[in-house]
Order: sequence, then structure tokens, then C-alpha cells
Amino acid sequence: MSTSAGEQQVGQVGKDEPSRKIVMAVDFGTTFSGLAWAQTRKPEVQTAIMQWPDATSGGMEGISNEKVPTELQYDGHNYKWGYQIGEDDQRHQWFKLDLDPSQSRATSELARNYIDPMAAPPSYDASPEQLVTDYLTALRKHAEQILRYKLPRSALQSLSVEYIITVPAVWSDAAQAKTRLCAEQAGMGLSCALHIISEPEAAAVYALDVLDPHIIEVGDTFVLCDAGGGTVDLISYKVTALKPTLEITEITPGTGLLCGSSFLNRRFEKFLEDKLGKQPGWDKDVLDEAMKRFENVTKRTFRGTAGEEFKIPVHGLLDNPRLGISRGKLTLSGDDVREIFEPVVHEVNKLVMDQVRAAKQATKIPRAVVIVGGFGQNAYLRDCLRAVLASSNVEVIQSPNGWTAVVRGALMRGLATTSPTFASVKISGRCARKHYGLEIHVDFIKGVHDETRRFFSPYRGKDMIHVMRWFIKKGQTVQEDTPVRFGYRAVRLETYGHPSIIEMEIDAYSDRNDSGAHMYRDSDDVARLVDVKADLSQIPFSAFPRFTGADGRSYIKIDIQIEITYYSAYTKYELIYDGKNYGPVAAEYV
Repeated sequence: MSTSAGEQQVGQVGKDEPSRKIVMAVDFGTTFSGLAWAQTRKPEVQTAIMQWPDATSGGMEGISNEKVPTELQYDGHNYKWGYQIGEDDQRHQWFKLDLDPSQSRATSELARNYIDPMAAPPSYDASPEQLVTDYLTALRKHAEQILRYKLPRSALQSLSVEYIITVPAVWSDAAQAKTRLCAEQAGMGLSCALHIISEPEAAAVYALDVLDPHIIEVGDTFVLCDAGGGTVDLISYKVTALKPTLEITEITPGTGLLCGSSFLNRRFEKFLEDKLGKQPGWDKDVLDEAMKRFENVTKRTFRGTAGEEFKIPVHGLLDNPRLGISRGKLTLSGDDVREIFEPVVHEVNKLVMDQVRAAKQATKIPRAVVIVGGFGQNAYLRDCLRAVLASSNVEVIQSPNGWTAVVRGALMRGLATTSPTFASVKISGRCARKHYGLEIHVDFIKGVHDETRRFFSPYRGKDMIHVMRWFIKKGQTVQEDTPVRFGYRAVRLETYGHPSIIEMEIDAYSDRNDSGAHMYRDSDDVARLVDVKADLSQIPFSAFPRFTGADGRSYIKIDIQIEITYYSAYTKYELIYDGKNYGPVAAEYV
């Protein structure tokens, strides 16, 4: 298939694909977002990475880019987004991260020390959910406009649309659920399918697909490092099969931190302010021009090799040999730039080394670290990683098209849901990030259970105690095609009639020190995860067994099962009773 400017072939094409639809993949990034689309048609798939033309560019006139800044600026009820926002205007940034308070910005020293001065202060009339919804709405409308330019109206009306949105691997279930809700409110879930997947998983699908197949063997392990503008996310995979599809399974929980390439810009800005801020002629215009050069050239080409020099425009400043200013340009040595890079790269090195150690502990030393993302394309970061991993004999591989690897991989995953013929890389299992369980009551056992927690049960006629039943353990491999079930038993006086709803609280325990799951719910760090409400009204009252309790009263026994299917960044709950599936169960994350 030939592609026009801005279009890319993604993955393998199924020659006998029967269905026809448009798949829209959204890399909803912290600092930049991208979008790819595919039209399935017989006998080929038309795909494209979105370009952001001058009409959207505002402050980037004449420039077309594959990604757009994740930024918003409000003017009453109206707002601008992305490149529409002027260079000197305050804007809302980083609002995606506020969907998950558990991933606090304070966890990153870089995020604390280098704050963007153009970031708008928190606003009482713009919640994180509203910001995300407005931004995704703008993204959707822009995508629809582009499609109207490329496809006939009749084709658009006849094709269904499917959206795939990516989120960080370290996000909580609540943040994933919020992302889905925002996307639905932005029009991405209206009369169309919507999927949420993790960013490093999407990147892995693309990056491993384009690796030389001759260097991959069953049993090999890889660390995927998605180094973007805001966050750096990592996860490790083991190759479990090569044919007919490359299958991989997670072997470590995902990790990540706010240490992306945007902090290089903030460190460079501070460097300039400290060095030149008191010089005659220094002002915001000079700073802006210098920052553009750093962003577009210096940051991308710095390699850390001997003798490197970089020219930064500082028009309006007088010549000053001591400061390295001559004819309106500031000369930076490689050492100057290295000092700017070093703290950020150091954080990435630590993340990668921790992930390599975790992968080694889980199975064996990884064969390679595959780096994607915009920051992941930097030669200095690559070489620093190679240096710290040299003694471990772990290769460092930069993926082609790393800047758009996440959105390309998400698109491939979306096409695979349309037909298995599009699947080139399959995630056969994922590693549980935490222990997951619920509180049940069991017979009290002296010497095993806490004496102070026991209680007398009238219907059992004996002492009982509440304990945790962990139906998934941290580090356990969970598969999409093998749902997890847990049983829940309740008793109810028959005179109370038909039970309508059973409410359950599912808890999670991160077990950061890997000390094992706790026995009791009120133990340290056991946290309420989701409230599940099972509607029992469809089950006939006569289907519940009767029995007489120790107290002589008549009870009904409610033995249900909740079936949980874990997807990449989404969890489905369903009610099972007496072997029959009664459909979805309401789940509210806290």
C-alpha cells in the first residue's frame, strides 16, 4: 500500500479482513498527545499518524507536528487547546496527572524543583475531570475534521468508530475509570467502542513487532522503557511464544516517575536565568527564542561526546567573551549541556536499573532494554543507559519511530480486536501490581486468630472472625482469556424476603516491602479499592437454599460468585449464580 505524506503503515495487514470500521488510537500524554487512525477495508488497512496543521498551530505557524501539547486555556465558556494557545499565555498543564492523586507530583523531586512559570494556577471552576474532558473533546473534533478531508461523507456514515486511549502503567484503577468516563463525556464512547490500555503495553506491541525477529527467542525477557515528556514508565516482558503470533507476558509490575524531557527545558531555563538574567537586554523575548533552539535542536542532538558545542540565539545581548556571547549567540559547551541533562538522566537510570533487577529476580537478566518515547530517542540518554548496564550485558535498543510508538502500538491493538489477523504481538498475561481481596468471616481458631476480633454468630452458634481472602496475589500472572472468580456467601432471614442487592468492598494492598498479604482489613496500607454492587433481582427467590440456623430461625443462603476479567487498563465485573452469568456488576472506584 502506498501512503501519502503523514501516513504510515502500522503492523501486519490481514488480507481477508471482513469488517469495516475506523479505529482511532489516542496517546493521551502528560505533555504531548498524539493520534493515529486506521480504516479497515478489503483487502488492506489504511493508516495514518495525525498531523497538526497550521489551522491548529496558533503559536507554531508554518510548523506541522505529529503530536500536540496537552494544554488548555479558558476564556469564559470557550477554550483553546494545543498549539492554539499563544506563547505568552498562561495555560493549564499536567492536568492529566490530577486524575490520579495517588501518583502525586510531589513524588518527583524534579517536579517540585522545576515548575513551569506559564502553568495556570489551580482553578476552582475547572476540575481535572473537566479539563481532561474538554481536551479529549477538542482532540476528537480535530480528528473528525481530518477524516472529513480524507474520506467521502458516505464512507464516514457507513463506518463504525472505535477508540483506544492509553494511560500510564502505574495509574490506579480509579484513575483508569476516570479516564474512561472523561472519554465517554468527550464523545468517544457514544455509539462506539472504547478501550483503555496502558502506555508501555501499547509501546511494547509496536516496539517488539518491529524488532529483528532473528534476535528474539522463547524465554527472552525485555524491559520496555517509555521515556516521554512528562513521565517515564517501565515494565518487563518475557517471550512465551513466537508462532503463529509473538506472545509476551508481564513479569514485573510497572513502575514510573515524573522525570521526562520537559524537565530538561525547565533546567535549561533556570540555567539561562542564572547566567544571563542580569545582563542588559535580557527579557522574555530573548528567553523564548533561546528555549525554542534548545527544544528543537540542542536537546535532540546532544550526544555527550568530546568537543561538542551548541549555539543558542540571544539577540539583543552585548558581546561578552567571559559569558561566551558573540554576535548575538551564546556558545554552550558539551559540559554545560551535560549538567542540564545529568539529574534527569540519573532518575531514568535508577528506574531502569530497578526494573532490570526486578526482572532478574522474577526470571532472569533481561536480554535488552527497549526505549521508546520522545526522550527515548536521545543519544545521550541511550549511551548513559548502555554505560550503566554494560556490566550486566544488557543491550539498549532504540525503537524506530519511538516518538509515536505508543499511539502506533495502541492502533495495532485496536485492529487486533477487530480481527485476530491483525494481531502481531499478543500480551498473554499481566503481572498483578497488588494483592486484591475482600473480607469474609470464618470459624475462629484459637492460637491462629486475634482473640479480640472474634464474635459470636447466632445462626452458626459459634465464634467467628472476619479475615481477608486474597483472590489475587501480588506478582501473580493474570490472563484476559482466564477470568478470576471469587465466591461470596451471605445469609439472610427468610422473613426479610427476596434480597435485591449485595454490596461488597474489594480491597488492595500494595505490599511495597513484599512481606506478604495481611490477614485483617484494618492492617497498615490495606486500602478500599472498589465498591461492587450485585443486583440479585433476576435470581428467583426459590433458587436460594433454605436452612435452619443454630438459633432455630429460618435463613436463606446466598452463594454468588463475581467473575473479574482484567484487561490492560480496565476491569470488568460480572455476577455468576449457580453456574449462570447474570451480566455486569456495578463497580464504583474510590
